[in-house]
Amino acid sequence: MDKDQLGIKRRHTGSHVMSAAVKMVYPNAKRGVGPWTETEFYQDFDFGENKVSESNLKEIEKKMRWIVNKNFKIEQKMCSEKEAKEIFKGDEYKIELIDEISARGEKISLYAFIGDEGRIVYSDLCAGPHLATTGELGVFKLTRLAGAYWRGDEKNKMLTRIYGVAFEKEEELKEYEHLIEEAKKRDHRKLGKELGIYTIDPTVGLGLPLWKPKGAMILTKLRRWFEDEQLRRGYVPVYTPHIGRKALWETSGHWGFYNNSMYPPIQVGQSLADYQDNRKPQENEIYLLKPMNCPAHMVIYNDDMHSYRDLPLRMYEFGTVYRYEQKGELGGLTRVRGFTQDDAHIICRRDQVEQEMKNIIDLAWFVLKETFGFEIEVYASLRDPESDKYLGEGKDWDMAEASIKKVLKEKNLPYTEEKGEAAFYGPKMDFKVKDCLGRKWQLSTIQFDFNLPTRFDMNYINEKGEQERPFVIHRAMLGSLERFMGILIEHYAGAFPTWLAPVQAHILPVADQHEGFASELQQKIQLAGGRAEMHNASETLGKRIRNAQMQKIPFAVVIGDKEVVSGSVTVRKYGEEKDQTMKVEKFINQLTENN
Repeated sequence: MDKDQLGIKRRHTGSHVMSAAVKMVYPNAKRGVGPWTETEFYQDFDFGENKVSESNLKEIEKKMRWIVNKNFKIEQKMCSEKEAKEIFKGDEYKIELIDEISARGEKISLYAFIGDEGRIVYSDLCAGPHLATTGELGVFKLTRLAGAYWRGDEKNKMLTRIYGVAFEKEEELKEYEHLIEEAKKRDHRKLGKELGIYTIDPTVGLGLPLWKPKGAMILTKLRRWFEDEQLRRGYVPVYTPHIGRKALWETSGHWGFYNNSMYPPIQVGQSLADYQDNRKPQENEIYLLKPMNCPAHMVIYNDDMHSYRDLPLRMYEFGTVYRYEQKGELGGLTRVRGFTQDDAHIICRRDQVEQEMKNIIDLAWFVLKETFGFEIEVYASLRDPESDKYLGEGKDWDMAEASIKKVLKEKNLPYTEEKGEAAFYGPKMDFKVKDCLGRKWQLSTIQFDFNLPTRFDMNYINEKGEQERPFVIHRAMLGSLERFMGILIEHYAGAFPTWLAPVQAHILPVADQHEGFASELQQKIQLAGGRAEMHNASETLGKRIRNAQMQKIPFAVVIGDKEVVSGSVTVRKYGEEKDQTMKVEKFINQLTENN
């Protein structure tokens, strides 16, 4: 068994060991769901009148150790709906799950801890996989509590979620704890506030980030850099509105299949004053905030007749979209309600599909690995051959899936094939990145879309003079700029590379008489396209240098008598203690060479 599979079994077993321990400490606790994640396990509980805090986790851990030391066998048991409901009598959460399993016509699977003489010590609904015994769990720790709505629906009761981790060896746990401490220091919510990058204010709205000057500068540099890169690779820009008529979303299908993630309609047939005075709309014209940029891009394509010679057409947009998120699931920049996507749609002929995918992969490697230093894992999401949920013609699916595999093979890229993970409208490639702490993030996507070309009746004139439906490939490279910024802040611990840093240099005149030279230097840097701030001598030089370090500014530049006379600067690079003296022109060139 490979290490990843063993880790999955360990985390899955950890969830059940924890659940059994909770039932020993709190016999009346009711259990929600408790799956594993890539790094943790968790379980949701309804503790009723009991108040459970992190101070209670040690007691639960103690019971978990007892269960591990008893080395109970873990066995799967199949039972009927009636038997299952008898076992979980009085637990409405499990009964609800049992009803759903039965309605699907599936068998009910339990996993049980087996004690002496075959006695069942503990059991829970589960399909596995698990370790063979509780004694194989290894070392573990319960890490934190959180609130979680039952089934993720804010209309349901708030349950208590307990998180934990499990490893084979103590050294792995210590390494994990070190990474957690490092992650706390890098938390983008903490650094975002300390470095003045962004804020979220309830007056504006939860999940709606406000970019302060430094954060806006990083975003500006990021967008300009990526726009230039796309233009060099044959993309063309488009802009689309933040709202669209109901008819647009009916045509695209979002009105019906994406409505849980969209906001209610906007009535544009009346003014705010009309609404406040309870006057009826003069006309019933309904618009919606856009959750995606895709439908408007299809409309742009259809506004002109296209020949096969026009293709491929590569349209891109930094488009701001709005998606409904429950208040309790919002968090910093990684889960927001309004965000900007670097969306692109490649509209091409069948014979161009493979080359376009290769181009996108090359772009992904340039952006994610070469520019930002992420490690990349590739996933191919394909259809489930047993399901009939997919739109589009079978021959198109066959071609698209075969092309994905062929391109990845030709690019010599290892990938994980995930059957059944394709969207209903097309297969895709996903690129997950690992940051400097080894955490995985889902960023880039190459997605076939067999839905929108049909819904919008998209065509081009082929070599025979006949109408033919093009292929549409959706591409997001950075994904949500807000989420990408959150990841970058943590990846760099706020110490952005010089080309991306909002302030590249802190200019520090030693005394008042040096401020003139310092001011001229700041202007020269700005004229050369650099970004510098000057901090006068109202505080000690040491304090100002420390402040530059705390703000993680790439260069602290000291100007004193020697520098003024020689036309030079004394520079200290962030994270270093050794100073370097160089001519002004050389420093400016070094500062701005990658801008």
